Amino acid sequence: MKRIALAGNPNSGKTTLFNSLTGATAHVGNWPGVTVDKREGVYKKCAEALQIVDLPGIYSLSPYTPEEVISRNFILDEKPDCIINIVDATNLERNLYLTTQLMEIDVPIVVALNMMDAVRKNGDSVDGATLEKKIGLPVVEISALRGEGISRLMEKTYAASKSKRSGVTVLEDCALGHLIGDVKIALEGQKVENPLFHAVKLAEEDELETKAHPDAVKTVRAFKDTFRDNVFGDDFEALVADSRYKYITKHFSSAFRKGEKAKKGGLNRSDRADKVLTHKIWGIPIFLVILFAIFHLTFSENFLYLGGLFPEGWVSLEGTAFEGVFGEGGINSPGVILANLLGLGTDSLTALAEGWLSGSPDWVAGLVCDGILGGLFSILSFLPQILLLFLFFSILEDSGYMARVAFILDRIFRRFGLSGRAFMPMIMGFGCSIPAMINTRTLADENERTATVRVIPFFSCGAKLPILTAVAGAIVASAGIGNADLITYSMYLLGVVVAIISVLLMRNTTMRGEVPPFIMELPSYHAPQFKNLMLHLWDKTKHFVKKAFTIILVSTIVIWFISHFSFSWQFLPDEQINQSILAGLGQLVQPLFTPLGFGSQLGSWGWVFVVAAITGLIAKENVISTFSVLAACIVAGFEGTEEGVEEVLVMMQATGITVPALLSFIAFNMTTIPCFAAVATAKAELPDKKRFNYTLLFWLVTSYIVSAAVYLIGSWWWTSFIFAAAIAVTVVGIALFNQGRFKRRRA
Repeated sequence: MKRIALAGNPNSGKTTLFNSLTGATAHVGNWPGVTVDKREGVYKKCAEALQIVDLPGIYSLSPYTPEEVISRNFILDEKPDCIINIVDATNLERNLYLTTQLMEIDVPIVVALNMMDAVRKNGDSVDGATLEKKIGLPVVEISALRGEGISRLMEKTYAASKSKRSGVTVLEDCALGHLIGDVKIALEGQKVENPLFHAVKLAEEDELETKAHPDAVKTVRAFKDTFRDNVFGDDFEALVADSRYKYITKHFSSAFRKGEKAKKGGLNRSDRADKVLTHKIWGIPIFLVILFAIFHLTFSENFLYLGGLFPEGWVSLEGTAFEGVFGEGGINSPGVILANLLGLGTDSLTALAEGWLSGSPDWVAGLVCDGILGGLFSILSFLPQILLLFLFFSILEDSGYMARVAFILDRIFRRFGLSGRAFMPMIMGFGCSIPAMINTRTLADENERTATVRVIPFFSCGAKLPILTAVAGAIVASAGIGNADLITYSMYLLGVVVAIISVLLMRNTTMRGEVPPFIMELPSYHAPQFKNLMLHLWDKTKHFVKKAFTIILVSTIVIWFISHFSFSWQFLPDEQINQSILAGLGQLVQPLFTPLGFGSQLGSWGWVFVVAAITGLIAKENVISTFSVLAACIVAGFEGTEEGVEEVLVMMQATGITVPALLSFIAFNMTTIPCFAAVATAKAELPDKKRFNYTLLFWLVTSYIVSAAVYLIGSWWWTSFIFAAAIAVTVVGIALFNQGRFKRRRA
């Protein structure tokens, strides 16, 4: 099977093209030795199947980042049959810099001029035929987003893969042209593969090349001793880069024609949108409003707060199979409606299982209905809301808006010792902490990477969503205060605030370091491709369901068994659960959680909250599945119907827990040690064991302090002044310390 490599700049549409080519055949792993994503798939519409390898997005083949090293090594060592170089046609000059480097390698290349739909929309034009003549490579105009030109691209790619190609360079007329030619001849004599590429990199004194070809280094340095440029001196790397851009401007960019509007200085749609969305004052408030709208559409039971305009229960469909699905006091949000519809199906399956097991022993019926089905269905009921939330974030990312958010937040992040680049891993944390932690490899500074890894779990992932929605819904149902979506949104913001404060402390105390400059290409706004969104949702669904039927299933079974057996392994009925192994373990550590509001001050059932929080360390979904298993023991014949809300209500009635304590419970689960999988990822990403151990301690201490603060402020409002004063003193102290440090530097 022929291998085709996709190479291009970040935000050039490379991932969109990969998804369009591979569809359901795509799979993701890691490159050997590193945790940078490796994406592979199969294209089946040519005369033979083609293996597609999506290389990391890069700007050059210089070994400055792990992504650049990976792409370079794959092309040189793995020898793909052809390279598809994805070029953003709206930013032709910048994208062709990588093209001029790829041309120097002895591999067939096809240039894919992507985003041609955006070029036309802007009133511009790109002459692919002219570019093909100048560049000497096949050029195909495509729109990966709209699926235009894909078949023609792959036909040209397949044809190119059948022939061989020798590298050429645009540096022949450069001041270093003679040196490059001499080094190339020397490498050819040594039978080195891709001699032209290696010769150019040796002329740049590339670190990898100087180590691999020490003999050729002598020639380069002897030439350097006799050479000096008026502008660049003896900086050969800068001279080569300048020569590439001059050649591109003179020859290649002539294929691009600006529209009349652009010539007159008019703004395109993206520019006009950016004047509002990236405004230095209004940019962040707009982002917060968008976030709230997303949470409202996902979690609200009073959509657009229209409940007061209609008679209570007007959409309840009382007496039908869909009673309460669409709303009671108001219209439910799309996320709640979808969750309720799924709940109808799971309730029906539970009822069928109870009918089939009506004559079986109590422990068998309890294990199947309460332990297995109860735990699984309580988690699966959140799947629609998790997918809807992920869909909204995917739309924001694919549209180009998330790149803008990173840009506008860079100004703020720098005040806390981070660049805007750290925002991307953090925002990924709303989906899952694992890929978010892996994405921190894009951060060059080690201290910045460590600080970012530590705060990523504070950006609540989809696994914490069941805890937030269930507890928030129970608070509203029992206390009659607030809105569930507003409570959920506020707790998400709490996590963000804790992350900011934590970073401020770390980057100004134990993890100081210079903040690297933040450079990001802002792609034009475009409508997300439906196919890509569906592929994202499918991957999320697979991950969630796989987790539900593995880790969570095993956990619910274990929880049911240790909650129904004593230390002497005697089976206990539901009413004797306080004598179980689980109760004993929970009661043992319960006093530790007293300052958090859900410890010794609760009744005889107080240990259930402690146990739920501890099982959440395995997988956060276990918190609600634990409640579901235990609720069936507390209330005989209990059947939860509202996605975990009724389970929490049962716990509230049994323990007498207060609303501040419930909020503290949420805060603890949001900020404590994440799931085992995320912990393992953090261990792999952090530079050493010492930092990993300190990270575990950091999560424990932070969650304890934050949840205690939430409980105290909620119970006694005046304690908020104490915490505010402590934070203010800390910030001022850091500011004074840094000022003194700055003065010492100047002195």
